[in-house]
Amino acid sequence: MRLDHLKVRGFRNLRDQDYTFPARGAILLGANAQGKTNLLEAIGYPTLFRSLRGAADAEVASFGGEGFRVEAGFHDGDRPRTVTATVLTSAKRKTLFLDGAEVRRLADAVGEWLAVAFLPRDVALAAGAAAERRRYLDRLLSLASRAYLKALTRYRAALAQRNAALRQGRVDVARAFDVPLAEAGAAVVARRRAWSAEAAGLFAAEFSALGEDSPAQLRYRGNEALAEAGEWPALLDAAHGRDLARRMTTLGPHRDDLVLEIGGRPLREFGSTGQQRSAAVALKLLELGSLERARRVPPALLLDDVFAELDSRRQQRLAARLLEGVSRQVLVTAPRTDELPGQLDLPIWTVRAGVATPGI
Repeated sequence: MRLDHLKVRGFRNLRDQDYTFPARGAILLGANAQGKTNLLEAIGYPTLFRSLRGAADAEVASFGGEGFRVEAGFHDGDRPRTVTATVLTSAKRKTLFLDGAEVRRLADAVGEWLAVAFLPRDVALAAGAAAERRRYLDRLLSLASRAYLKALTRYRAALAQRNAALRQGRVDVARAFDVPLAEAGAAVVARRRAWSAEAAGLFAAEFSALGEDSPAQLRYRGNEALAEAGEWPALLDAAHGRDLARRMTTLGPHRDDLVLEIGGRPLREFGSTGQQRSAAVALKLLELGSLERARRVPPALLLDDVFAELDSRRQQRLAARLLEGVSRQVLVTAPRTDELPGQLDLPIWTVRAGVATPGI
């Protein structure tokens, strides 16, 4: 996909502005607090209609503002399209438009504009808790498949209602949600396991291609039986006492993990900082490839200071990997050009005081 224009109003410290971006992308240069990451965040917002940094919409609106608006005009293959989000934070209302028509359900607009972002905080994919990797899987698979997004939405709704009943000690009400929980949960687990099996070899190859010598492994950890809805009743019965004691549902895909290992040991515990960063980048490259295969169009790539903590060898390998083969729009932030690999030949824009302009 290729972002053609972006309109931002009331978004963080960005000035209200209309942008037209080069087809190849751009390098966004700027000192700290000038707005380069905020601009990248505005570009990524219409993918899932939430902040790339996990911030609430009220935090994304400019200081003292009542809300914000982001419009992305893009090419989906050869087809020009637009997606617009208008958020009124005081009323907690979000209005979406796709190609000029209002969209009533968020799920119907998610992923129409497709961008994959790598932020410094994404190192937590390798170094952080299991919840980070579950979010990664759910985001990737939801953008790749409407069926997965629907199953995940149904699962979360059933889980929330079941847990609410367990907290109230209403056992019969909690058990009434066993069937929808099992049906949706089995679909979630089956797709996660299938993706993980396909991705294991690709992850090892991406990790090695980034200059890492130690062998890396990726595997899905969870009860394999949960991929079959028919197996859930017996497993829920077995967990009944534990669920009552903890007043929460103690089995299901919300408890699983995408395990990353290096030399057969947990990467989050035994990997160096550089290895953890390479593993996180490898996961993002997997996300990029998975979405391209599923959607038959290359997503735009948003990189926030991704080269900053890599040595020159890793910088060059990553740049070569990002730019090889497919013609992809890439937008990169950096404080200075000397922190970027030389082969990253993209137009340079300068970001100052919330405004990006072509040139240095």
